[in-house]
Amino acid sequence: MSTLRQILCSSMLCYICLVVGIMFTWPSSTILIFSSPNTTLHRTMTEGEISLFGSLSSIGGLISTPIAGICVDKFGRKPSIVMSAIMITISWSIIACSRQVEVILLGIFISGFGCSAFLVNTAFICEICQESIRGTMTSTNMVFYSVGMLISYIMGGILSYAVMIYVNLILSVIGVLGVLMLKESPLYLMMKEMEKEAAQSVRYYRGFALDSKECQNELDIIRRILSVQADDSCPEEEKLNSEKIVKKLTSLQFIKKSRSTRRAIIVTIILMTAAMFQGMPVLQVYAEPLFSKAVPVMSPNICSIIFAAVNVIMGFVAAYLTDALGRRPLMIYASFIAGICCLLLGSQIHTEWGPNWLTAAAIYLFSIAYILGAGTVPFVLLGEAFLPEVKSFIIMMVVEWTWLCNFLILLIFNPLVSAIGLGPVFYLFAVICFLTVVVSYFFQPETKGLSVDAIQPLFMPSKKRKYAEMAKSSRFI
Repeated sequence: MSTLRQILCSSMLCYICLVVGIMFTWPSSTILIFSSPNTTLHRTMTEGEISLFGSLSSIGGLISTPIAGICVDKFGRKPSIVMSAIMITISWSIIACSRQVEVILLGIFISGFGCSAFLVNTAFICEICQESIRGTMTSTNMVFYSVGMLISYIMGGILSYAVMIYVNLILSVIGVLGVLMLKESPLYLMMKEMEKEAAQSVRYYRGFALDSKECQNELDIIRRILSVQADDSCPEEEKLNSEKIVKKLTSLQFIKKSRSTRRAIIVTIILMTAAMFQGMPVLQVYAEPLFSKAVPVMSPNICSIIFAAVNVIMGFVAAYLTDALGRRPLMIYASFIAGICCLLLGSQIHTEWGPNWLTAAAIYLFSIAYILGAGTVPFVLLGEAFLPEVKSFIIMMVVEWTWLCNFLILLIFNPLVSAIGLGPVFYLFAVICFLTVVVSYFFQPETKGLSVDAIQPLFMPSKKRKYAEMAKSSRFI
């Protein structure tokens, strides 16, 4: 029963990512309308405004991420996710009130502030879920994002402009009401020395009685996690030093002192960068125009709906496989297949050596491979690889970098296509996919089923990794 509650609560958090997915995909359904003479707005959008329309939300994400990184530790996980949900609601409210181009762009920009949900959820879900479902539920963030994409594509094909906006406004309000019902993370409450409230949170998420031994064990586990120090010493050394009074370190001091944390940051940033530059953000935002150009014999909206449905289905598969097969094999093999698909797609668009349906098939196959690998694994690794003292700060830093990459690829995509053509752009994406395989093979450790104190030593130099085996039996989370 407690596992079901954790799944339901995690799903409620991920629902905010669903609403974000609807907002981020909405431009795909409206770009052709807004740029046509028969636009529903007060005037036709210019080419520059169309580029901003697809990328302004990423700028909002860039600005909101450091703010959320501060709020998640200062005010808590729950208030932070509530604020993310409220920003999406404000965005749709603004869009519903006007058909001025500038106002629409403002609403898109504000929606980016809701993207901090990815940062908050990554920490929140890892802290409320038990180890056996942690990877699956963390990756569900992206599954719900894909569900939002699918809903957006379907609504774009069957609903009028005004009706779609009001439906999205209602969905965002539901998200706000849903997260208001959740309790704060027990780990955050223990960090703030609110032990009574932390015990109540453990009871809520784990189903233990307040005075039970199981509840006290959970609180002891959290205390031990919070007591892990920022050094690269072996377990025996940690025990010898455990009674020393250690000065509280800032996040930057902690990172500077911990070599394993620095290496984990580098690996995570590289994998997150690959996740953006493998090309999926382009397909998500510009799906209908791409399908219109690549497969003119099929309805772009139908192609986009199928594309989103594939993402949703494979998102659930990826969520299961991250805990069933492991993170590292998924990243390696899926990125390799994604690279092959990009080469196939690029050559087909560039030379038109095959039938039109082959282009659509290559897009769908790439989507499957991407979701199984780069679209899931880096987000799981980000949530589980760092100690609580620096987790929020590092997640903020990595997510900030991710939004910057997302903005850059969306901003340069149209000019790049104009300069070298759509086909060669996918050749570049293929290079990124193959480089991801190399990085994952040599530098990404397997973290399946390990607690954070067992994961950290895996990022140490190889000569120290033998100590990781000594920590594998310690299941603290």
